[in-house]
Amino acid sequence: MPMTDTRKAFWQIHVCVLLWGFTAIFGKLITLPALPLVWWRMLLVVAALACVPRVWRGLRALSPRLRWAYAGIGVLVALHWLTFYGAIKLANASVGATCMALATVFTALLEPKIAGRRFSRRELALGLAVLPGVALVVGGVPHGMRLGIAVGTVSALFVAVFGSLNKRLVEHADPLTMTALELGAGTAALTLLAPLLPLLLAPLAAEAFAGELLVLPGARDALYLLALALACTLLPFVLSLVALRHMSAFAAQLAVNLEPVYAIVLAILLLGEQRELTPQFYVGVAIILGAVLAHPLLAPPRRLQHPEMLGTAEAKGTAE
Repeated sequence: MPMTDTRKAFWQIHVCVLLWGFTAIFGKLITLPALPLVWWRMLLVVAALACVPRVWRGLRALSPRLRWAYAGIGVLVALHWLTFYGAIKLANASVGATCMALATVFTALLEPKIAGRRFSRRELALGLAVLPGVALVVGGVPHGMRLGIAVGTVSALFVAVFGSLNKRLVEHADPLTMTALELGAGTAALTLLAPLLPLLLAPLAAEAFAGELLVLPGARDALYLLALALACTLLPFVLSLVALRHMSAFAAQLAVNLEPVYAIVLAILLLGEQRELTPQFYVGVAIILGAVLAHPLLAPPRRLQHPEMLGTAEAKGTAE
């Protein structure tokens, strides 16, 4: 039985989620603060993409308006990663990754307006169904980690915004070109933000976020950064953009809810985290998984007469 584009997109997204599960682990292993960590991560990906002729051809083919649009999205991507790793530094890998499940609610509210498709009460209900699971998984977090949860929630909001914008514009550029432009703009934005960040944050938060950009990381951090940039950033970032051509940003975001599950399991196996996995934890994971599995059951994909118009049709809510 041949694999349909929708099923292929489903598996592509889940490969992305597995790789993204390692990003929280690397965030904990790398000793750099959040700002230089994200800056090096983005710079390494952009440097790799600069060696691909297809990227430069794609850039020349883009209109100035689209270039600025993708650059703006890239700034949001940079802010998402900055707050994501800030949350990990302020709390831990499991809490930072779990906060990403909140993006489902934000996406359900924002994607219809940003991507121009019809608002769905069912999607909002499924997004809200994730909240008790998140509360249970994160329940019992010490007082000192609450700032990390707040920062992680802001990071989830950035995910919803740039994910929905990418959905709207994904058909207008080659995924590699789109990735290079977005991450290049994000690197430039962080370079400009670097001198201001310590002044904008309280001393505790500044210690987790700020750091020298141009100081070379140690050998161990450099190795982890290379793995983070290539295996956990470049590959899943491009693959997710390809998958978005055949699924909504909301459906993709529900699958991404598996990331905290992967991250927590990997943290236990690879970092030896001694976390007490109480029945409350397992109930929270079950609720998150239930919401992920409910979406394809309640909203089966519809076949389009003109698959090449998938992005436009779905964005306008006409794929009925």
